[in-house]
Amino acid sequence: MEAALVVVIVAFALGFDYTNGFHDAANAIATSVSTRALTPRVALAMAAVMNFVGALLGTAVAETIAKSIVDLGDASNRVSLTVIVCALIGATCWNLITWWFGLPSSSTHALIGGLVGAGLVGGLGIYWSSVVDKVVLPMVFSPLIGFVLAFGVMLGILWVLRNAAPAKTFRRFRLAQTVSASAMALGHGLQDAQKTMGVIYLALLTVGWADPNAGIPLWVKICAASAISLGTYSGGWRIMRTLGRKIIEVDPARGFVAESVSATVLYVNAFALHAPVSTTHTVTSAIMGVGATKRLSAVRWGVAKNIMLAWVLTLPAAAAVAALFYVVLRPFLT
Repeated sequence: MEAALVVVIVAFALGFDYTNGFHDAANAIATSVSTRALTPRVALAMAAVMNFVGALLGTAVAETIAKSIVDLGDASNRVSLTVIVCALIGATCWNLITWWFGLPSSSTHALIGGLVGAGLVGGLGIYWSSVVDKVVLPMVFSPLIGFVLAFGVMLGILWVLRNAAPAKTFRRFRLAQTVSASAMALGHGLQDAQKTMGVIYLALLTVGWADPNAGIPLWVKICAASAISLGTYSGGWRIMRTLGRKIIEVDPARGFVAESVSATVLYVNAFALHAPVSTTHTVTSAIMGVGATKRLSAVRWGVAKNIMLAWVLTLPAAAAVAALFYVVLRPFLT
């Protein structure tokens, strides 16, 4: 039964990773596509490749997911593995719901919410201080930093280029967006693919199939990187329309700034803070920031309100779904 559960977890985790890819494809390329800096298929291919590369650049976020959210403690292997299965179900359900409604929500927080919800019902300990420090606080501050930085950088660019010819300037920024979109896709792979690695690694540690001192096995990294890349290439057109057009009408300069600021925030959190932050929250807030430099009314705050409501609901909703599935499956799996 334990071996079967591990196989199920690997399959569900890679399925979640795939949904994460098409759910978050818009994060990296929505602004580039809406400004016609890149065609949709070229943008998706580029994002898929950069997601794969980014996923292999580090494991700090994966280690946080595996070792700093739930405390397996003295729980039986079956209980621990059932918690992980239910966490993945809860996160995947929330991904699909928000994708269907075209809402850019956080796959990161959906997975962490699932782990916390199933872990609580399963009687596991929760590292609350770590959840607050590495999940809740970054969840609050990353969007704020993304908004303020994007607003400030955009104002600076507008002042420096105030006398430049608009047509030539926009042409140059379209070229620059190829780089900024690639950087954003790299940051997405660096952050989001590692969540799947962390969950699979947690399952392997539970049954003693991985050495905690040896780090995450290479096959886990390759599988997670491949799943998120395939999901990204399949596209997430509903959310792409929301990010690319419904919040503000993005021009090439604003698209470049939003992508560059978002990528910077992702890199700092991954390499310096080891915090699993939401690429969705970061890029959406950056888009709002650059849009606000036109005028506050340029941002469609009604759409933004719906997005922020999805952000607030993600952790508790995924936790509730995961907890419900744990109650249903516990008699059969533990």
